[in-house]
Amino acid sequence: MDFQIDKIDKNARATTIKTAHSTIKTPVFMPVGTVGAVKALDSLDLNSFLEPEIILANTYHLYLRPNDEVIRDLGGLHNFTNFHKSFLTDSGGFQAFSLSDNVKISDKGILFRSHIDGSKHLFTPEKVLDIQYNLNSDIMMILDDLVALPASKERIKYSIDRTTKWAKESIEYHRENQKRGVGIDQNIFAIIQGGIDREFRKISANELCELDFDGFAIGGLSVGESNSDMYDTVEWTTNFMPIDKPRYLMGVGTPEDLVENVARGIDMFDCVMPTRNARNGTLFTTFGRLNIKAGRYRRDESPIDRDCSCMVCQNYSRAYLNHLIRAKEITYFRLATIHNLHYYLTLMQQMREAILESRFKEFREEFYRKRDK
Repeated sequence: MDFQIDKIDKNARATTIKTAHSTIKTPVFMPVGTVGAVKALDSLDLNSFLEPEIILANTYHLYLRPNDEVIRDLGGLHNFTNFHKSFLTDSGGFQAFSLSDNVKISDKGILFRSHIDGSKHLFTPEKVLDIQYNLNSDIMMILDDLVALPASKERIKYSIDRTTKWAKESIEYHRENQKRGVGIDQNIFAIIQGGIDREFRKISANELCELDFDGFAIGGLSVGESNSDMYDTVEWTTNFMPIDKPRYLMGVGTPEDLVENVARGIDMFDCVMPTRNARNGTLFTTFGRLNIKAGRYRRDESPIDRDCSCMVCQNYSRAYLNHLIRAKEITYFRLATIHNLHYYLTLMQQMREAILESRFKEFREEFYRKRDK
């Protein structure tokens, strides 16, 4: 991975990340393609209408179905999906924890039952990397011990101790594999834990950032805490993260969350919000959210967002989208998803331009001014 800082405006950063498959300009939002596909879209939609340089796929889901060895034998994620830009794969630890009622976490790893057939599986630091080697993702996340909030100090301490232990095992295993020619073009990120406790976040960040990772993520947020606690935790944690490596905030969030956390020095984001909300009838616009199911849009000939240049806003009306969702027409899911992801990706581009031109403060103020109208 080649990483360079293009500009810093206060704490907001514009950077460039080069992987084996693409050049990623940050701040960047990664569309979520859990099972190797962004829901309702295919690779032609991505390449024609959205042009993301990186998307996220899920180690847990792809391991269970179709299986990482199948994907390896079919040429890795890029060939399998026909998306030839970058992939980031998360470790699957969160899904193993959240999708199963029968999980046992120990210092060795996470033992879980498949949500598909109930079969038992053990994710260890080495196992999740082996899966991701087979997937051939460009950025691999290591196994971490995620804690839902609120949590006791004792549980958070176990989490950061275990996360550090697994991180040391992961980086040693990965560097040894690279010496043997495995994962040469794959990069590895650690995940900082600690809840919203400042001291635990500092400890976790300091312990992990001493290790030879290619980038660092902040995990364990947007799991029950308030927005203000999330923002404060991010602002605090970035104090202990390297300036010269990518910073990734996992699983966040709303357009407001993106703006606020870019302001606090985050480079990379992912979240299911734009795609999930699209399917449920909530569309994101320059002026806030729009519930396209509402009856007032039945005869509305205007586009979803007059300021949007996406394929949907250039060709279809609110009335048509209103009709499609009410008729339960599957075409709605594709069009709504394209629009919402276009909005998110454009928002990131606008923030990057503002940072490069040293006017991020003004951009942030204008962002909220438009939404208050």
